Amino acid sequence: MNKKISSIRGMHDYFSEDLEIWNKLEKNFKQVLNSYSFEEIKLPILEKTEIFQRAIGNVTDIIEKEMYSFYDKKGNSLTLRPEGTVGCVRAIIQNNLLYKKKLKFWYLGPMFRYERPQKGRYRQFYQLGVEVFGLSEIDVDLEVILLTNRLWKILGINFDLTLEINSIGLQLDRIKYQKELVFFLEKYKSFLDEESKRRLYSNPFRILDSKNLNVQRILKKAPSLNNFINDKSLNRFNNLCHIMKTHGIKYKYNPNLIRGLDYYTDTVFEWKSNVIGSKDTICAGGRYDALVEELGGVKKPAIGFAIGIERLILLMRSKNVLSRKREKINIYIIFLGEENKNHAISLSEEMRDIYPKLNIFMSFSNFSLSKKIKHAVELSSRIVILIGANEIKKKCYLIKELETKKESYLFKSELILKINSIFKKHLSREN
Repeated sequence: MNKKISSIRGMHDYFSEDLEIWNKLEKNFKQVLNSYSFEEIKLPILEKTEIFQRAIGNVTDIIEKEMYSFYDKKGNSLTLRPEGTVGCVRAIIQNNLLYKKKLKFWYLGPMFRYERPQKGRYRQFYQLGVEVFGLSEIDVDLEVILLTNRLWKILGINFDLTLEINSIGLQLDRIKYQKELVFFLEKYKSFLDEESKRRLYSNPFRILDSKNLNVQRILKKAPSLNNFINDKSLNRFNNLCHIMKTHGIKYKYNPNLIRGLDYYTDTVFEWKSNVIGSKDTICAGGRYDALVEELGGVKKPAIGFAIGIERLILLMRSKNVLSRKREKINIYIIFLGEENKNHAISLSEEMRDIYPKLNIFMSFSNFSLSKKIKHAVELSSRIVILIGANEIKKKCYLIKELETKKESYLFKSELILKINSIFKKHLSREN
């Protein structure tokens, strides 16, 4: 017996029902990003492994455990991108874009991390990434947060998300804090869970994200990063919080919020929901003012964020934001008898010429008429056009409106006008 084939664990197929949601999201993304003057960029899925090692940090979970890396035929180490920022930075350096005045980009596509699959978290997952280069003012931090807040409003989930924000200062500040944090945690080492013990010397900041309740109780007594941050960064953060309040942005200060990538500086933030479970971060980002220079470019401040598409869809489904039923097929054409097939095909092609926005389905199956009607209903079709010997003889068509159950015989010219009347709103929408 042949072994049943299946997809790789943590990697999923998406069909039309899923893609309808994705297309709606992408349309909303583009609308908001265009209003803030962002340009789309498409990036390779594969990058050289070394750029992630340089940028993300060798002792992060991503580098240590999660990257899909392999050697090509020439012995080069390549990696399926675990995130998009590093590739975007590489692109603007390589293509000499650092001297342009306007550097605001967005991208959408798959990322890859080898981690335990769970609800809303897969090994191949999709992210919307947004990056701004060349501006260090807190006004840019504010604009990025206003952008995400506007998107939540458009999607109807703004009351289901909480903004958590923190300043992690500069790298030197974190080095000083890390020493104190390790010194403190060593006194409680026997009370730490195994994961925290493993991280104690390799990446102690990740312990701050621990979901273990005992560890969280210990951390309440731990030194705060806030006490190690330089005055300039603290003033910057306080000013940002002030202008967020001025513009009506509600937020929660979270002193333990430290993003898991080494390249972040100063502002870091996450939009969280308590609806979809413990892994509740929908959107996360922050500043990375030193990354461009670290990867070989000129000194160029930057800020960005990423939205997890699968998690966003989970949240929207849980709130029934996507519950409105939408017809899959606008017009379902049925011909009775093989001799009427060409007539039906000609009509369908003519209607596609006149109404290219409509979804027109031709039924070529050998099912009975009742089964074909049932299929049209299952596809949420709006109308059925029936073409049989009687219709051809009378030079007209039987049209059935499935929602109202109305039936009428129409000549072709009347049919074309009827279709225009029924789908007037649909036809007036932009593609």
